[in-house]
Amino acid sequence: MQVRPADPAEIDHLAQVWHDTWHGSHALLAPPDLVRLRTLPNFRDRLAAMLDTINVVGPVGAPSGFCAIKSDELYQLFVSQAAHGTGVAAALIADAEKRLAARGVELAWLACAVGNMRAARFYEKSGWDNVGTFVMMSETSIGPFPVDQWRFEKRLARSA
Repeated sequence: MQVRPADPAEIDHLAQVWHDTWHGSHALLAPPDLVRLRTLPNFRDRLAAMLDTINVVGPVGAPSGFCAIKSDELYQLFVSQAAHGTGVAAALIADAEKRLAARGVELAWLACAVGNMRAARFYEKSGWDNVGTFVMMSETSIGPFPVDQWRFEKRLARSA
């Protein structure tokens, strides 16, 4: 499965994937005030700001999933519902780990919504360890918003 950098022309499509997937997996777990802030334009704006850190899987113009990295964090990983179980997420997480290791990151981390058992099982299956709960200040259009998250960590092999 080929992982490639996101194309700027794909932002609208990726925003729809992120919006739909986030609302399908997080809306029941997140505070209602945060859910109201997670609009399609909000996802689009956030994607545009981190485009150079995003890799995708899928055809040009219609990728089925994406992953962004930020510092030592696997920052965002979302796959369309239609692509669940197809290996897209596994390809994206492996790519993110490789990119983080290439940056010299030895201990990577990611945040997972408390209660998102499907994602937690996937991360554990991928070798990530749930090391506890913390309050993450999530980015919103009105400023940081506190959200309880599980923190997963993984030691990465050094890049050659």
